[in-house]
Amino acid sequence: MFKKILIANRGEIALRVIRTCREMGIKTVAVYSTADSESLHVRFADEAVCIGPPSSAESYLKMSNIISAAEITNADAIHPGYGFLSENAKFSKLCEEHGIKFIGATGEMIDQMGDKANAKETMKAAGVPCVPGSDGVIVDFEQCEKLAVETGYPVMLKASAGGGGKGMRGVFKPENLRDAWDSARHESKAAFGNDDMYMEKLIEEPRHIEIQIVGDAFGKACHLSERDCSIQRRHQKLTEETPSPFMTDELREKMGDAAVKASEFIKYEGAGTVEFLVDKHRNFYFMEMNTRIQVEHPITEEVVNYDLIREQILVAAGVPISGRNYYPKMHSIECRINAEDPYNNFRPSPGKITTLHAPGGHGVRIDTHVYAGYTIPPNYDSMIAKLITTAQTREEAINKMRRALDEFVIEGVKTTIPFHRQLMDHPDYIAGNYTTKFMEDFKME
Repeated sequence: MFKKILIANRGEIALRVIRTCREMGIKTVAVYSTADSESLHVRFADEAVCIGPPSSAESYLKMSNIISAAEITNADAIHPGYGFLSENAKFSKLCEEHGIKFIGATGEMIDQMGDKANAKETMKAAGVPCVPGSDGVIVDFEQCEKLAVETGYPVMLKASAGGGGKGMRGVFKPENLRDAWDSARHESKAAFGNDDMYMEKLIEEPRHIEIQIVGDAFGKACHLSERDCSIQRRHQKLTEETPSPFMTDELREKMGDAAVKASEFIKYEGAGTVEFLVDKHRNFYFMEMNTRIQVEHPITEEVVNYDLIREQILVAAGVPISGRNYYPKMHSIECRINAEDPYNNFRPSPGKITTLHAPGGHGVRIDTHVYAGYTIPPNYDSMIAKLITTAQTREEAINKMRRALDEFVIEGVKTTIPFHRQLMDHPDYIAGNYTTKFMEDFKME
């Protein structure tokens, strides 16, 4: 087992990893930028190393600084959390070269699944259902036009190196294809340094449902059922729940089997998710694989009583998994509390938190790194907390979330708490009748 783990991340996920490491008797090293010196993850770790100025490029994305921090503190493993370098094949390989265990997928696996066009071809070979579309990268606009006709409108153009909704364009008519092609490539080039595109059939009334998986070094994988992540704004998730209100026992078994098949086909090691689009007829299609822990992992932990961070560490240390699949016994909902103004187009709201009162009670969990007096820096993602409620039924979990949101007081900055409170009263949400298009018609009152 590892003696010391460096957490190459910040905020609540760094604190989350530190807590599990402490329970396992493993020493921890926090890294931080000068903007994060007062974050709780810095205070809770056994050691802390400043790795640069506020800019991510000069701190949390600076591989040489993180490797140096691991070497000077004698850390024998690095946990990347999510975001930043968590799905960076070069960083995974760099850790290996320096004799430091990367707690996550190997560089080869990240390369294999990180490029969406390659990932789709791999999943086809594994026998996993995929959305109809191009076989790999589209070479030019002429091929794009031909493919759109063959696939059938509407189609979705996607950046091969994309993520976070960048480089994606839905096209419903042939006359709009050229503009979508040019703008998607331009955006992708600016965001990722790569303008390769591929095409898929645009799934109408889609739900975004992911399957949590864990694989070990011996080629065995299991799943921990699904999470419904369909409430999104600009392809960024706002709230998640498990089990999905759209799921049936038959569909859960089929999607779980497909996710395990996909994981074992590539001999996946670590925690990850296989992401699917599910249409209104409950046909499901592979979308992508995330080779890391997810923001929304706590709701899975709550409904199957399973510490996913602990399992990541055990698998990385060479411990085999049990191999059995897990199914939800309760219902859990997560609301991402962001420092954003929902009444002003979700404009970021960094600044000093003057007052903070966290909700409590049975079935309420909060993952956060902030506190009263903490200053939220403007340099990073705006998420400052995750509020999770768990109960015997979905109705009870929603009622518990309403109560917890009413208790949650954050002053000094704007937050998404009012949005989530209104969402919990929305008739379509209460009925479980929502798709990834839900936010297009949602209006704050």
